[in-house]
Amino acid sequence: MNAITNSSFQFKGQTKVYNGKVRDVYTLDNGLLVMVASDRISAFDHILPKGIPFKGQVLNQVATMFLEATRDIVPNWLIGTPDPSVAVGYACEPIRVEMVIRGYMSGHAAREYKAGKRMLCGVRMPEGMIENDKFPEPIITPATKADEGHDEDISREDILAKGIVPEDVYVKLEEYTRALFQRGTEMAARQGLILVDTKYEFGIRNGEIMLIDEIHTPDSSRYFYADGYEERQAKGEPQKQLSKEFVRQWLIENGFQGLEGQTMPDMPDEFVQTVTDRYIELYEKITGKPFEKSDTSNIEQRIQQNVDRFLEETNMEELS
Repeated sequence: MNAITNSSFQFKGQTKVYNGKVRDVYTLDNGLLVMVASDRISAFDHILPKGIPFKGQVLNQVATMFLEATRDIVPNWLIGTPDPSVAVGYACEPIRVEMVIRGYMSGHAAREYKAGKRMLCGVRMPEGMIENDKFPEPIITPATKADEGHDEDISREDILAKGIVPEDVYVKLEEYTRALFQRGTEMAARQGLILVDTKYEFGIRNGEIMLIDEIHTPDSSRYFYADGYEERQAKGEPQKQLSKEFVRQWLIENGFQGLEGQTMPDMPDEFVQTVTDRYIELYEKITGKPFEKSDTSNIEQRIQQNVDRFLEETNMEELS
């Protein structure tokens, strides 16, 4: 199976390209972005050495489903998906804060809690919790959005004090974040899943706040299986989950947490296949639909042709 790990497309009106950890973003001169979801996978802010076949397709199609399902809450950047691994939408001015929301004490929050910390981004976490316990109510723990390196935890107070976001805008971001998380929680519950935590990114277009990038994908979110959650929690057992956390755990077990002096372990083909299978499992579980594998015989040619056709047929006057 082929995987797309690098892209070098030339689209009509293209002015610049930004290569993120996972997505390659092509800016066009008509105010649109072409976002290619590669099969790269990152953990601990490092890109792993091998691509994961079909991962980009999973991310793109899951994100598309949730973006379409939340337009009534907040407008978003998406116009269309001309290819299984590509989204096209409006270019927005990114707001330099990631809105992280946590319904359960897992992942980063659990690691901080085990280290004895009870404050996370200015929010107090209750005493007496164990890993994967549900918070009394979801907590928002923002992070500053870094172009390179680690995103950093930041409190609401610091965001406002530093003038990163005006207060009226930030209040709206919190409102949108809670409403999106509630919608995602309800949609996950219908599929027998628990949306544990996630993050949202926003931008400004024509003075309006818009939801940008992906939402509720396995790269940006953590899911538990609802069935057996209470029993596993009562016994202190690990939760059965669908997220990238198992990739992080594999790296930790192989001596890598992104720290200075550590060497990225080699990824056996068997592990790559396992990661592909887990991403497809999440797609089918969260959407309730069978995953249809795209033709990967020549991914680059497929994407170029599909996007070219879409851009030719797009009427910018109607969209603006």
